[in-house]
Amino acid sequence: MENEELKQTTDAPQVETATKEEKIPSMAEFESQIDHSFRKLKPGDIVTGTVIGISDTEVTVDLNSYTEGIIKLEELSNDPRFSIKADIQIGEEISAIVLKENREGNILLSRRQADDILAWDTLKKMMEEHTPVTVKVAQVVNAGVVTYLQGIRAFIPASKLALTYVEDLSTFVGKELVVQVITVDKEKKKLVLSAKDLLLAQTVAEKNNRASQLAIGSILSGKVEKIMPFGAFVDLGDGLSGLVHISQISDKRIKTPGEVLKVGDEVKVRVRDVKDGKISLSMKNLSAKDEAVETPTGPREFSSGGEATTGLAELLKNIKLS
Repeated sequence: MENEELKQTTDAPQVETATKEEKIPSMAEFESQIDHSFRKLKPGDIVTGTVIGISDTEVTVDLNSYTEGIIKLEELSNDPRFSIKADIQIGEEISAIVLKENREGNILLSRRQADDILAWDTLKKMMEEHTPVTVKVAQVVNAGVVTYLQGIRAFIPASKLALTYVEDLSTFVGKELVVQVITVDKEKKKLVLSAKDLLLAQTVAEKNNRASQLAIGSILSGKVEKIMPFGAFVDLGDGLSGLVHISQISDKRIKTPGEVLKVGDEVKVRVRDVKDGKISLSMKNLSAKDEAVETPTGPREFSSGGEATTGLAELLKNIKLS
C-alpha cells in the first residue's frame, strides 16, 4: 500500500515553476511598483488606467495606485452622442487627467479634459500622414456639419463633404464618412476634416490603377475630346484618356493636329506607354485591318510588378493631395 502511494506521488504531474518564476518581478521592479502605487497623484497629472467598473453615471478605473479613479459621465467625452454603456468596455485602457481626491479617497478624473490635451498631437500626426479615418456626422451647422474625432469637435465644410455640390446637408446627419484631417490648430481649437480630398485621391488612384492595366501595344477605339497645338487628347472610355503627340498623329509631317483631326472624331490608337497614370498614344502605322480591343483594361500585373487591387489603403498610398 505504501509502495502504491509512493508510486502515485511519484507519477503525479510535476508543477511547472519556470513560467511562474519568469513572471516574478525582480526586487528593483517590485520596489518600483510599490513606489508607483503609493505615489501621490496631483491635480493636473495625466494618468492611464484600466476600466474595472461601469455604471449609468460613472466609470471606475484601476490606476495601479493606492486608490481607484472615478470618471463621472460628464467628464468622459465631449461628444453629445457618447453612450457610457456602448462606448466604454471593461478592460479598456483610458488616459485621463487628475481633478481632485474626493472624501472617500478616490481620485476624480476627466478623460474629456485629457482628450483636449493629448488628442491634438495625434490629430496633427494624422494630418501629416494623410490618415483616412471614419467619423459619424453629428449635426448640421452654418456652411457645413459637425462630427467628433479623438474626442475633439470637428468641422466638415459643405464643400468638403462630397465630390459634387450638396444641396441638403441634413441628409448627412448620422452617416459615416471616411475623411482626412486638413486643419489642426490647437491654440484656436480648430479641427477641420475633408471627405472630398480623400474621394478625389481615390478617384485619381483608381484611374491610375485602370491605366496601369493597359497592355502596351494594344489597339483601342476612342474619340477626340480636345485638340492642342502639341497634340490631341483621346477619350478611351472608362474614365481614361490619353495624349496623341503631334508627331504620332500622322505618317506624314503636319504642322498642327487640326490638319488631320477635329473634336468628336472616332479614331483608333495604339498604346505606346503608361507612366504615372499618363497614357501615351499613337495613330501612326495603323491600317483598316487593325482591330481595337473591346475592353481597354482587364486583370493583369501592374507595371510596378504588384498585383492589381482596389483596396483603399493600397490605392491611396502614393496619392497625396494638398
